[in-house]
Amino acid sequence: MADISAIFFVLLILGVAFPALLTAWWLLFPSIVERARARVERTPMQAFGMGILVVLIASIPTGILLALPFGPAKFVGWILLAAALTLSSFGSAGIAAHLADRLARQSNISGLGGFIRGSILLELAAFFPVLGWFFIWPLMLITAFGATGFALLNWMPREKVNRVTEPVPAQI
Repeated sequence: MADISAIFFVLLILGVAFPALLTAWWLLFPSIVERARARVERTPMQAFGMGILVVLIASIPTGILLALPFGPAKFVGWILLAAALTLSSFGSAGIAAHLADRLARQSNISGLGGFIRGSILLELAAFFPVLGWFFIWPLMLITAFGATGFALLNWMPREKVNRVTEPVPAQI
């Protein structure tokens, strides 16, 4: 019975901590989270593609270090894994901010309340059995890696320009 209680309370603490972490990033680093939100909103497929690239770049040295039978190398591998997941949380905050903007457009919710609701929605979608575990969570994690990569490199999506084409004068 103690094992079940321990698992329950660990999941409960993580369930509260994840939205708190994303909210802390949103409040402490608003420009990075805003750049990640803009990428997720305007170019989600490019963020996903960049995420695949970032995951490959981060996973190769991490996997090699974790596979080595040398203790300090494993330690550095775990540090790299923790650092990569920490950086991806900036992209997750961008996804939560995007969800908050969509919620605010559909209802009368303040900025902070909408962001917290967006981060809880993101978390609960990932916790949904089977569908969330194997489809939503990996897609969101890869997209978060890509949004973080774009945000840290300060690469903003281009603004769409509405060009009005003028008729070409007829030549005589």
